[in-house]
Formats: sequence, C-alpha cells, structure tokens
Amino acid sequence: MPFNIAIVGAGWYGCHLASSLASLGFRVTVFERNARPLHEASGNNQFRLHLGFHYARHHGTRLQSRDGFLRFIERYPSLSAEIDENIYAVPEGTSLIDFKTYKLIMVSSGIDFVEMTAPDPRLAAIEGALLTKERVLLIDRARSYFANRLGSALRFNCPVGNIVQGDRHVEVNGESFDYVIDATWGHHHRPPIDVYYEPTMLLYYEAKAPHPAVTMVDGPLASVYPTEDKDVFTLSSVVHTPLGRFSSSAEAVACRNAVNSELVDRKIRAMEDHISENLPAFRDNFRYIGVQLAIKTKPVGNFDDRSCSVFQDGRIFSIMSGKIDTIFFATERVLALIESENSLAPIEVAPKIREDIILVPGK
Repeated sequence: MPFNIAIVGAGWYGCHLASSLASLGFRVTVFERNARPLHEASGNNQFRLHLGFHYARHHGTRLQSRDGFLRFIERYPSLSAEIDENIYAVPEGTSLIDFKTYKLIMVSSGIDFVEMTAPDPRLAAIEGALLTKERVLLIDRARSYFANRLGSALRFNCPVGNIVQGDRHVEVNGESFDYVIDATWGHHHRPPIDVYYEPTMLLYYEAKAPHPAVTMVDGPLASVYPTEDKDVFTLSSVVHTPLGRFSSSAEAVACRNAVNSELVDRKIRAMEDHISENLPAFRDNFRYIGVQLAIKTKPVGNFDDRSCSVFQDGRIFSIMSGKIDTIFFATERVLALIESENSLAPIEVAPKIREDIILVPGK
C-alpha cells in the first residue's frame, strides 16, 4: 500500500525526499514555514557541491560526498554548474596537515584533481594547491524546479506546531500520516545524539574581475567561493563565520535575530583579514555587498564528521547531514527502514537439503 508521509522542512533534503517518495507512489505532504523552498540553511550557504576535498579528516564524509556528487549530477543535471577555476590550497604552517598528506588522502579516496605545479601569483604562504572539479549549486533554479515538481504537495507558510505519535499513525498539526520525516536538522524533533546549534554569518562580495574559487584546507581556515551569479562570491571562515554555539534551537535563533551592524562590521574586518593571509589582494579584488544568516546543526565532538545519518523514533524519522550531496543516502535509508518495518514475517520452512542431494550408484 502507498504510505502517507509528512515531511517537515522544504530544504534540499525535504524536497529531494518528497520528490523521490512521490515517484515511488507514496502520498507526500511537505510542511514549510517560509514562503518558498530552500529558504533557510539550504539556500544560505557557500553553494558548493562537494566532492570530498573539505574532509581530509573524516573518511565517511569524504566518500559520501564523492559518491553523492556523481549521483547529484546524474539526477539533477541542470541544478549545478562548473566553475572555471577551483583551487584547494594547503597553507604553510596553519593547516592541520601537510600538503603531501592531504594529496595522498585524496588519491587514496579516488577523488580526481590536478596538482598545480607552478605557484599561483594570487596566493601567498601556500605549501601546495590542487585544481578540482567541485561545482556551484544553482539555488534559484532549484527553487523553481522543486516548486514545479512537487506542486500542491508543498504547503508554504505552514509551520508545524506539534507532532503527536500513535501506534499506527502520527499526527502533524492534527492531520494523520503513516510516517513523519523531520528534515529540519533537529529544530523540531531533536536527534538521539549530542548536537549543538550554530548560527552563522556568510559574507557576500562582488568580484571586480574574474576570480577563481579558493578554499584553504585543512582546519580553521577561510574560503572564497562563487555563487550562481559568477560575479558574486561568498566569503567564509571556519573561525569567524560562526556566531556562537548553543544547546537549543531557540537560543541559536535568538542569536541570529540579534545580529546588528556593529557585529557585521567586526565580522567583515576579521574575515577579510583571515582570507588576506593567503589571498593578499582580496580587498583590492572584491567589494563587500551584504550578508546571509543561517543556523547549522552539528554533532558534538572533536571530529570532522559531516556525513549523513537517519534516526528512527517510532514513526518519526530525523535526518542529520552536513552536505547536500548526501541526499541519496538519506532517501535510501528511510526507504530501507520503512521496508524493514512493513515486510512479511519470516517464513518458517524445514530444511530439505537431503532431498536435493544426488546419490551416485555405487557410492
């Protein structure tokens, strides 16, 4: 029987899950508190379709990104684009690993790159650099795609007030469903692992001339990355992009909503100083134009795990992931859990192997 499934949140995961489940005959309803899809963290990020170069220190995240990258291009060929020049650089002294180790990790993970044999004159204090094929996500095009693909299944301006779970169904805002998928990253149904909520500020700049994407790795470093508008770039810093670390969603939202011009000015100075350590001409080549604010949910721990996990609490699934290209893992895991729960009971059959054994005359 086709199940009736509610999805909370119309970000990349909510929309992809809804599209995939609808294709399989499930009845799907997506509750989104904003007026469009991909409005919050999914549309407020560095627009990067990851290949795994970000995650030299976590094998699982790296491989999920590598495999998901190829599947994303196949499934959504029009929702990302190539970048003319995309550089990953290992700075001298400030990276947590040396360039040879970084390069070896990527080779052993089967992730393609081209090593830059000559130093790029725009970079300073760099031990080595790679040219990569990571892509930029086309967010506006994705919003239109999912709005058309899902149609009336998307309920905009429809926040979820409560979820009530029963033995055979679960209610969302008083409406009954077979299952609920929380794709809000713990903002509604907290996952069963220790997490924290991190409000972030991403800075936007206009390039005065064509400029490559440049990402410093690995550790507390900075990056400048293009958006779907090739003249507009994001500036991010592992050190300065976060606005705080909170144990609850409500605290993170309050922090995000309290951002003022004084804080923005401090972040501009700090992040420009940070990127200028390795891109000395950054201020000459870019003009600040604005900010975007979002909230990330991350697992507690001294590790770099941003892979995808799916948790089940009765008829409620919750999803945790740090990267958009692991949407396929989430879908397959949800389907596997539903199938396992609704498959037939094991069939008890007495073994009859002796009846199938051939007796050779004379033996």
